[in-house]
Amino acid sequence: MSALLARRRLKNLLLLIPNMLLLCARLLTDSRVPATERALVAGAIVYAIIPFDLIPDMIPFVGQIDDAYLIALTLLRLMERSDPKVVREHWSGGGDVVELVGAAALIAAKCLPQRIRRVLTSRVTVSEKKGEGKLLPVPLLVASAEREVPADASRQS
Repeated sequence: MSALLARRRLKNLLLLIPNMLLLCARLLTDSRVPATERALVAGAIVYAIIPFDLIPDMIPFVGQIDDAYLIALTLLRLMERSDPKVVREHWSGGGDVVELVGAAALIAAKCLPQRIRRVLTSRVTVSEKKGEGKLLPVPLLVASAEREVPADASRQS
């Protein structure tokens, strides 16, 4: 590997989260992005900017893994629900953003503990219970974690 190629890769790696945050900010202003996805992108930006989250950002490298994972998952969902060309248009980093986001999600998932992965990938669904005129009768949103099947259990069946 040439020194120039190694330097480019290192620069892309160091600027991954700032470039992904810039991409998210640009996607917030694009009218082709559905409103629901814009809300998720805004949430991912806020999560990444706030220094106190599941893994505090003050811990070098490790503190940014959960941020990169959540942003990557948000962008993967966005690309699944809309045209990936929209995301590619707003990307200012090096390489193909679609491949980069997929790789970032896979690598970050390997580095994160299972409990943190479960919290970041939990589903949020609307509660089926209706309020009866009380101020806060039941939660409107209920988070339910995805069950992970151990690798040994999937081989046995």
